Amino acid sequence: MNAIGTFTVTLNPQDAYATGVDGINLGRMSIDKTFSGDLHGISQGEMLSAMTVVKGSAGYVAIEQVTGTLDGRKGSFVLQHFGTMNQGQDRLVLEVVPDSASGELRGLSGVMRIRIDQGVHHYEFDYRLELRDE
Repeated sequence: MNAIGTFTVTLNPQDAYATGVDGINLGRMSIDKTFSGDLHGISQGEMLSAMTVVKGSAGYVAIEQVTGTLDGRKGSFVLQHFGTMNQGQDRLVLEVVPDSASGELRGLSGVMRIRIDQGVHHYEFDYRLELRDE
């Protein structure tokens, strides 16, 4: 199944445990999103990042819990992010954490893609919903 829509995101710097050495800047941020479209709801999470001395090269990981409705089914699930930029070439993986879904979304798995077009964040979520015994 496929869900599409847009989202807004607010990132706020948080106190980090480590700061980095040898030109690496380690950071930590809170994530707050509002989704509209086939996925309607909010998410909260945290991001850890590493910025290198080479322009356009960095990495990040994040976890966010999404709460709302997906094609009319209510519940929540967790998305795990893994992103890298290699001198401007980016690679981003967002996957549903196995067995993290609740409510009418129990059994959810999937992969989300993000595209930014003229400052608007778009998502495309390829997902599967398998009914599971409690």
